[in-house]
Amino acid sequence: MATTDISVFEKKAGITFTNKNLLIQAFTHRSYLNENKGLKMSHNERLEFLGDAVLELVSTDYLYKKYPDKTEGDLTSYRSALVNTLSLARASTSLDINDYLLLSKGEAKDMGRARQIILADTFEAVIGALYVDAGYDAVKDFIRRNLFDLIDIASIVKNKTWLDAKSRFQEQAQDKIGVTPAYKTLREEGPDHDKVFTLGVFLGDVQVAIGEGPSKQEAEQKAAENGLKEKGW
Repeated sequence: MATTDISVFEKKAGITFTNKNLLIQAFTHRSYLNENKGLKMSHNERLEFLGDAVLELVSTDYLYKKYPDKTEGDLTSYRSALVNTLSLARASTSLDINDYLLLSKGEAKDMGRARQIILADTFEAVIGALYVDAGYDAVKDFIRRNLFDLIDIASIVKNKTWLDAKSRFQEQAQDKIGVTPAYKTLREEGPDHDKVFTLGVFLGDVQVAIGEGPSKQEAEQKAAENGLKEKGW
């Protein structure tokens, strides 16, 4: 990766690393080194571990001050909305982190759920790298500008969008009609390495909606999303 590439990222992110190798490490996935065993560099998992802890502290401090009257349970839910995989992957995408990832050829081809997880993990690794390089205040400012400012906390609070689709559908179903949703596999298609699952979400004996995905978990989430739309919830 060229230094000019790093400079472009730093400018977009509003940060400057003293140790550029830390930032390169933050972008380096384990699979890349497994495929390039002769390289004398480290992957980003230790930085991700550190960044996860720093992000939790910064987000907790931010929400504690922003919502002085909210309960511990509420604040925990809001924090989950701020730092979940989807939110972090969106923040990564807005910084074009995908353009800087060092991945194996196999990982580079996967643009689905697995890539979202990698993007989220890399965002945490960048946080960890910046914390090591520049300290807490620099990280706090970076997270505010590149994560918190992108998320409408008021909307999250109002619409309970910190809950995933399955959790929201279950909450609505239990609240409105006193029934817990059930999920059933309707179809499995394709070879083992490229399966597509189709699942239905049911309220009692009534099928409300269906969803498809490369795993049963993702198909359930899609079915729940479609169920929320179908029921107007």
